[in-house]
Amino acid sequence: MNYITFFISLGIFIFTLLMVILKPKNIPIGYSALIGALIAISFGILTIHGIEIVWNIVWNATFTFVAIIISSIIFDEAGVFEYAAIKFASFANGNGKRMFVYLILLGAIISAFFANDGTALILTPIVVSLLVRTRINARAMIPFIIATGFIADSSSIPLVISNLVNIVTSSYFDIPFLTYAEAMIIPDIVSILASIFFLYIYFRKELPEKYDISDLKNPEDAIKDPLVFKLFFPVIFLLVVGNAIGGIYGVPVAFISVPIVAALAVISKVKGKVDVKKAIKEAPWQIVIFSLGMYMVVYAFGSNGFTSILAYLINSTSSLPYSIHILLTGYLFAAIAATMNNMPSTLLASLAIGHTHQGLTLAYVSVIANDIGPKFTPIGSLATLLWLHTLQRKRGIEIKPLYYMKTGFIIGLPVLTITLLSLLLPI
Repeated sequence: MNYITFFISLGIFIFTLLMVILKPKNIPIGYSALIGALIAISFGILTIHGIEIVWNIVWNATFTFVAIIISSIIFDEAGVFEYAAIKFASFANGNGKRMFVYLILLGAIISAFFANDGTALILTPIVVSLLVRTRINARAMIPFIIATGFIADSSSIPLVISNLVNIVTSSYFDIPFLTYAEAMIIPDIVSILASIFFLYIYFRKELPEKYDISDLKNPEDAIKDPLVFKLFFPVIFLLVVGNAIGGIYGVPVAFISVPIVAALAVISKVKGKVDVKKAIKEAPWQIVIFSLGMYMVVYAFGSNGFTSILAYLINSTSSLPYSIHILLTGYLFAAIAATMNNMPSTLLASLAIGHTHQGLTLAYVSVIANDIGPKFTPIGSLATLLWLHTLQRKRGIEIKPLYYMKTGFIIGLPVLTITLLSLLLPI
């Protein structure tokens, strides 16, 4: 290993990560990552061949992610998620603890089909509005808000399209859609149940016993576009079935997801009442730029020594009992995700696993760790950073970093542990 290039690449990575987190002069996160990539190229740390490798890894994930988020924004504009939230609140019939569980389940359903970012950024404001309408006090709102943000990531395991982490990993290891779903459905169910249990135990004293349902509006009044509303389940069906069939024939998920969402956008524009231009404008384009820039920086860092270090650490525990090996590897990936963000962590984990030649199980370990591990810190995922920013800017709700880390670790560690161990269950 060339120590000079290793420390230069490490310095560029740390500089880029600090730019993304601190946002000096309000430079958008995408441009910060792009600056880091340009510095890596100027130092010769990243070559044109390296850029091509990164593009081949991330293009499928990037296009799919944008399509799924645009679809979630379109359905949000049509009132689908608000309708569902009101329905779930109605089912709870004034029981605060029951509504807490129901809203977590709603978040899990949305995350499965419309990605974790969709749940964190779209469902959270709806939940806050619902809590205000039911006259739940400010202190009692915090458990609902934390739970919505937590379940967005911890339940984004079951499908390739449920998280950008999943798409990148499945693309890197060429895991077909159905093969992935078959392997991860049990861990997802385990993660959801564990999340509900530990969130409930942690917040049980702060949850309201009852809430006022007198101002809870009719769910039908939330529907702003009946046509797009009716397209919700057909679109989910097409996404799942289309990607399942495409996976059998090796068709990238982007080639299935993008046309389906494009058709939804055209129908919404021509026949519906949804502002499609707004949905496209609000798509996470900065995250797209961030993905490309940050992955280039991370690839440069990994190829100059860090991947070999990670591979060594993974192999060093392979002689231990398999369950311990799985847990320690998962904790390693989760710690990296929590400290340097799960998007670069996912690429580093994939590169390291590729070096170890230990099979697909570690790829699934990486998915779980990079989906749940980011909950340990506010910088663990972009969704969390955007979620915290949205809460403070639009709702005036501030979640202190230390409070977030405390709850995230206390709840996240057992959920991560149980979910990792569920990979060992026979299916």
